[in-house]
Amino acid sequence: MLIHGDAAFAGQGIVQETLNMSELPGYATGGTLHVIVNNQIGFTTDPAESRSTTYATDVAKMLQVPIFHVNGEDPEAVAQVIHLAMDYRREFHRDVVIDMYAYRRYGHNEGDEPEFTQPLMYAAIKRRKSVREGYLDRLLALGGVTQAEADQIARARRENLERELSVARSPEYQLKGNELRGTWAGYLGGDDAAVPEPDTGVPEATLARLLDALTHVPDGFTPHPKIARWLGQRREMAEGKRPLDWSAAEALALATLAVEGHPVRVSGQDSQRGTFSHRHAALTDLQTGARWLPLQHLAPDQAPVTIVNSPLSEAGVLGFEYGYSLEMPEIWEAQFGDFVNGAQVIVDQFLVSAEDKWERLSGLALLLPHGFEGQGPEHSSARLERFMALAADDNIQLIQPTTPAQYYHALRRQVVRPLRKPLVVMTPKSLLRHPQVVSSLDELAAGRFRRILPDAAGLAPDGVTRVLLATGKVYYDLAKAREESGRRDVAILRLEQLYPLADSELAAALEPYRPGTPLVWVQEEPENMGAWRTLRVRFGETLLGRWPFSGVTRESSASPATGSAKSHALEQQQLVERAFAVEVRM
Repeated sequence: MLIHGDAAFAGQGIVQETLNMSELPGYATGGTLHVIVNNQIGFTTDPAESRSTTYATDVAKMLQVPIFHVNGEDPEAVAQVIHLAMDYRREFHRDVVIDMYAYRRYGHNEGDEPEFTQPLMYAAIKRRKSVREGYLDRLLALGGVTQAEADQIARARRENLERELSVARSPEYQLKGNELRGTWAGYLGGDDAAVPEPDTGVPEATLARLLDALTHVPDGFTPHPKIARWLGQRREMAEGKRPLDWSAAEALALATLAVEGHPVRVSGQDSQRGTFSHRHAALTDLQTGARWLPLQHLAPDQAPVTIVNSPLSEAGVLGFEYGYSLEMPEIWEAQFGDFVNGAQVIVDQFLVSAEDKWERLSGLALLLPHGFEGQGPEHSSARLERFMALAADDNIQLIQPTTPAQYYHALRRQVVRPLRKPLVVMTPKSLLRHPQVVSSLDELAAGRFRRILPDAAGLAPDGVTRVLLATGKVYYDLAKAREESGRRDVAILRLEQLYPLADSELAAALEPYRPGTPLVWVQEEPENMGAWRTLRVRFGETLLGRWPFSGVTRESSASPATGSAKSHALEQQQLVERAFAVEVRM
């Protein structure tokens, strides 16, 4: 059941988004009872100033479901409508809307003065009896109750309320949200450092078998020729003849979780195929249009796997998935990372703050494609800086993995580790098919997610005169430039987990390098975006008091990126050159 105000039902776009989702297979709840407490006012705004429709409920006409209008001063009529609505929902498993026409007797709250803006309306309200008094007069006239009986009911209810209030105020009473029960038994919130990192590897033979199983289709199923070739490449990965790409690692993470008994749910715009035509979790028969989801056919006793395409909505869908995640961990994917902007309210009000506000845990994972590709400002930022600014008190996990194995281990860690925190993943775009962004089955079979990846070039630490610290796609640009220039004196470390990040982890990663060696943060984003400002505020000009700390970024900008591919390429070249320059100042 959802309870709405009339102004909110007509005015909030997320209501329409949610109504649109109600009949979709991946989002059906069996029907929702919408009760609109129609106060004929939105704080101080009259209906004529807040909606263009006759009724606040008119947006619900898109569903062709019953919309009942009932007088809120008639308790028996309200009760009858409630019963009718519940019967309808139970029979047809669809939404039903009740518009309870009423008013706020004391305005927006008891301390408000509504006559400032609605004097005529509140003059009329003052002349009316309260609902209880009006209904009591009717019952007394009908002989259904005596005055003494009515007074006794009122006294009993007040005594009950006072008794419960005294219990709530007593020193012995406390909310015990940390005592998780039911679905949440065995899970933990709180301190990230208190929960060890689990080994998330799976035997190589199991991985090979599952990856091969993902390439099989039913007899008579005709995949697209390009998909058939893609499935053949997957079989070569299973046989060890070809390294694993990003989507294969993701598929294995989901497959291993499912066969281990963990339900899997992935939703988002185009999430079945993948916005970048890389996932192909649902295959379509070229002749019949029938769908086949290999992840659902791995073992007879596997857990359910649900992968659904969402409507073109962010706030509504992410809100739904957050609610779903209160019962089980899952994954939501934005079509492009930038599009999470449309769900910022859900992120702020629930995702990053619910544990602190309400002691409610969530294991929701957000996949936000991110990276500067020369495609313009609307496809160049998942607003990493916002998540960095929102991160505090171990409220979220924020990562930007650069290898398929890292991504695989991160997804498995999210479920296997008893710690339950939302996971924000800055996932790649061009790296999905980058020839160097590959991993072996062995890397998935052993180990765990690593928050910082050491230099991969095998440099002698004593010969290093500069350490570059980066995250995400720019690492591969830096590695290529180092190789082409022969700079054996520059080490490149990858920050795979941006939050939480303990000083001890950074110190351990930098321990091989002499104190005083310049440490340079390199990011693709402008100076006022990305992780730079958060890191600068945290560490200052000298990281951990041992390594001079500076940054290389694009210039500060109101827009994330240029819309010119040539300008983007030039900026990227200059960025990389500055990272290797003799002196960096910022």
